[in-house]
Amino acid sequence: MAVYGGQLLEELVADVHDLTPEEVSKGMAEGRYLLVDVRELNEIAVEAYPGAVVVPLSAFDPHGIPDPKGKHVVFACRSGKRSVTASLAAQAAGFAYDNHLAGGMLAWKAAGLPTKTGG
Repeated sequence: MAVYGGQLLEELVADVHDLTPEEVSKGMAEGRYLLVDVRELNEIAVEAYPGAVVVPLSAFDPHGIPDPKGKHVVFACRSGKRSVTASLAAQAAGFAYDNHLAGGMLAWKAAGLPTKTGG
């Protein structure tokens, strides 16, 4: 059993809600979601989520996330692991940011959703 900050990791991950690529794309189009890409700059330079803001996990500070202005923050990465880490870190800092894109960029592309090149 993995422990993080005195809690079982399994209990913490239960505090992060999985969203599908289709849910995230629709929510962004409707102005309900702010997508926060926590991948590194070299990854984003190759392929990026259109409309996402970038806050790399290597230097992650939830205070660096732009004001979502009433939108729900959704974290994203390549496969869905770093986005869970970012959500847990934000929650530990007192932010109610508990959504992530399940499957990350891999799922986004598999769903046929658009990407952009050059960050």
